[in-house]
Amino acid sequence: MRLILMGPPGAGKGTQAEKLQKELSIPHISTGDMFRKAIKEETELGKEAKKYLDSGALVPDEITVGIVKERLQEPDCNEGFMLDGFPRTVPQAEALEKTMADLDEKLDAVIYINVPKEKLIERLTGRRVCKNCGATYHVQFNPPKEEGNCDECGGELYQRSDDTVETVENRLNVYLENTRPLIDYYKEKGILKEIDGDQGVDKVFEDIQNYLRRD
Repeated sequence: MRLILMGPPGAGKGTQAEKLQKELSIPHISTGDMFRKAIKEETELGKEAKKYLDSGALVPDEITVGIVKERLQEPDCNEGFMLDGFPRTVPQAEALEKTMADLDEKLDAVIYINVPKEKLIERLTGRRVCKNCGATYHVQFNPPKEEGNCDECGGELYQRSDDTVETVENRLNVYLENTRPLIDYYKEKGILKEIDGDQGVDKVFEDIQNYLRRD
């Protein structure tokens, strides 16, 4: 099974990726993982990527795609893989398609976990963190026993600056604007499946499984 997993911040993509990795016994590959692996192994492309990352610049597509190709040829990808965080643009998607054709492979599915924007804002802005020990809570889904205080150490809970409504809304707008062309691209290919992420974790996973077993 060769998959791409997509979803906006707060959609629960990480949880589903973990469950799918166990269920399908395939590697869960994020862009960051690929870069770290290539840099650690000091491949030529890894060295090139490091120059850009060290300077805070974006890594050019040709280097990113090359690192993806290196990673997909690793033995643990023989039976499939799950890409997360790549591709991010239509040109990257086109390059991935060519790369997979070179490897005599093709994508089986692109799973997009879709959650209404207002629900995402609710999920993302509800996080509270302990100033003392760093424990994380959610005002709705995982509230502390005593409002404003950590269950573990009694420390004061606070909202991180990147969890405010304004910041979260901006992050979501940027994500959705950048991702829409990619969603349309895979829809036209007939391999995109939108999954309703506004459900319990287990129900979302069940819907993904049912789709992947459709054949």
